[in-house]
Amino acid sequence: MQDLSHFVDGARVAGTSGRFGDVYNPATGEVQAKVPYATKDEVDAAVARAAEAQPAWAATNPQRRARVMMEFVRLLNRDMDKLAEVLSSEHGKTLPDAKGDLQRGLEVVEFCIGAPHLLKGEYTDSAGPGIDIYSMRQPLGVAAAIMPFNFPAMMPLWHVAPALVCGNAVVLKPSERDPSVPLMLAELFIEAGLPKGCFQVVNGDKEAVDALLDNDTIGGVSFVGSTPIAQYIYSRATANGKRAQCFGGAKNHLIVMPDADMDQAADALVGSGYGAAGERCMAVSVAVPVGEETADRLIDKLVPRIEKLKVGPYTSGDDVDFGPVVTREAQQRILSLIDRGVEEGAKLVVDNRNFSLQGYEDGFFVGPHLFDHVTKDMDIYKTEIFGPVLSTVRAGSYEEALGLAMDHEYGNGTAIFTRDGDTARDFANRINIGMVGVNVPIPVPLAYHTFGGWKKSVFGDLNQHGPDSFKFYTRTKTVTARWPSGLKEGGEFHFKQMD
Repeated sequence: MQDLSHFVDGARVAGTSGRFGDVYNPATGEVQAKVPYATKDEVDAAVARAAEAQPAWAATNPQRRARVMMEFVRLLNRDMDKLAEVLSSEHGKTLPDAKGDLQRGLEVVEFCIGAPHLLKGEYTDSAGPGIDIYSMRQPLGVAAAIMPFNFPAMMPLWHVAPALVCGNAVVLKPSERDPSVPLMLAELFIEAGLPKGCFQVVNGDKEAVDALLDNDTIGGVSFVGSTPIAQYIYSRATANGKRAQCFGGAKNHLIVMPDADMDQAADALVGSGYGAAGERCMAVSVAVPVGEETADRLIDKLVPRIEKLKVGPYTSGDDVDFGPVVTREAQQRILSLIDRGVEEGAKLVVDNRNFSLQGYEDGFFVGPHLFDHVTKDMDIYKTEIFGPVLSTVRAGSYEEALGLAMDHEYGNGTAIFTRDGDTARDFANRINIGMVGVNVPIPVPLAYHTFGGWKKSVFGDLNQHGPDSFKFYTRTKTVTARWPSGLKEGGEFHFKQMD
């Protein structure tokens, strides 16, 4: 069994708390590593070292900071297979999914190579007689990133790379469920030329999180996870005077209009609903066909596709569609919600509650499930299940379908499948959700746009990656400068009105 560590001042360091968490192989249910949980003193020491290293890194010009990102891209591509293997072994997702996790993180690092342009300020010449005004974007200092289990590479890179290239030092608290890849990423940043101390990794639980939120040196906090925890972290961070961006839960609807290509819609729902075992905030968990005939046609298309899905460990090869969920607790929670849906009267069209995989009976596997005739008062509709479960809510009209998505408390992503441009345009304009797909099931923007939801899916004013990330990890300083052209005897200044 492997003993993991923290990463401080450019090297792995053992924990001193005596408290550890289990890291499982989700396919077998076996504990494969122990991860140390940091104390407040350990967190504070990591933050203090980051604060010592940050000024010199901030003084490094943006082009040279961008070159570190360029070298990191090369190194990550070099180690892609090794990183994906470790990621899959701790999270459970298939190797193609693991490589996708790494690739989408890598794209944000590539975007950060444009830092010299993105960090440019504004300049006004001759704002008044002999007066110029200009602005600068300067780093916050030390930023904290508290990241989830479901994307152990992508999510840290979405936050760490922009923060670093803006001149900050970063203290990362990864998920204690799959912490190995974040530690490996930290090592790659050092190999790429990042100065020691600028990127620290402290593992832990709530004690470590609260220590980051209460540390006076931390200037900004980023979080991704469930809505209750996002709200808690946002409230505590901002109460302590920190800038915060906290991203929470989701319940993403895909509306299927009667004129949609039904094969395309069914394929989209299967890929977006069951990929990565449904453990992603952009998973489509609610299908909303408009009209009974549309619903019947859609169900007829979905059932055979879902029944053909292959569930297994990542070691089974590329023909596996998705793997286990991350923990036994997650597995039991998902199955409990499925039972609750049946109790509430939803029709379980595809039922895999007794799913078991020969040779992996102790693994955390959940087979694919499909509900029909779900109503908006049911728990399976209101709750983010975060598993391979798709609920079908039949709508009588386009307006009813639109209202379902608009009335839900979460507002992360949504999509519509239709051949009608007017309907698609109306949907995109009216929907109160942050990311919208038109015949695209998972509308995750590319790295040079921003990612973020609305309503209870987000707490804070700025989104992840894209231009918003550079705004979040910097402060604007505006300078008004006047250089006098003449002085009176005795060095007195001629003051004139600016206008």
